[in-house]
Amino acid sequence: MPSALIGSRTFGYDDTGRGDARSGPPLVLVHGHPFDRTMWIPQLAAFGETHRVITPDLRGYGASTVEPGVTPLSAFAADTAALLDHLGVERFVLGGLSMGGQIVMECYRLFPERISGLILADTFPAAETEVGKAARYEMADRLLRDGMRGYADEVLHKMVAPDADPETAAHVHRMMCGTDPEGAAAALRGRAERPDYRELLTRVTVPALVVVGRDDEYTPVAEAEAMHAAIPDSTLCVVESAAHMPNLERPAEFNAALRDYLDVARPA
Repeated sequence: MPSALIGSRTFGYDDTGRGDARSGPPLVLVHGHPFDRTMWIPQLAAFGETHRVITPDLRGYGASTVEPGVTPLSAFAADTAALLDHLGVERFVLGGLSMGGQIVMECYRLFPERISGLILADTFPAAETEVGKAARYEMADRLLRDGMRGYADEVLHKMVAPDADPETAAHVHRMMCGTDPEGAAAALRGRAERPDYRELLTRVTVPALVVVGRDDEYTPVAEAEAMHAAIPDSTLCVVESAAHMPNLERPAEFNAALRDYLDVARPA
């Protein structure tokens, strides 16, 4: 598996290296918490022959360097930019799911000139509430104390629907259990302090695709509808019979929406 040493940190990633100007800018997909880049396997398989698709492991996850403490969304965004610099990618379509979607919004806040399109899946733009902050800090402490497995067991069927394909559910469970608690805790603390992106969305000037699972309890359809209404040039796709991870639960439906979007987002 490829990796890049950037400064003192190592980042794992996949890069199909395929695609050309006819297929549009590279597609960069950012995973959620507490997962890794393998959550995008169905999209690599569907688009890897026609597009350049890059899927990084975030700091603290997968094959990337784990750092304890606090990892703010701005650090994840800077890491993303640094990896793409390393790969020689200047402009790209950027997508993310859940925490990955919030990292996408932070990237757009910091370097919108590099982003030619946004994909926001099962995510939401508001800052954390005081209650939510406390819950994230408490969860960070719990993961450090008890490890990932108990949490993974509890939330599996909120991440994917109870009737999800067993192999898909097992993959999601493996990703969660395989995440280093230090990395997960640092991300939870950083995410607790995230800014509010709602006003930013009203200033997005590139095409956007908003996707959500119909049965997502973490980011309900109403959140996706509000983002769709806020972003001037956006398309909304609600994936039926899916919870928080429609790209894995219903890859055919997710990929069809993504392909339609990429056709629209491709430069003339």
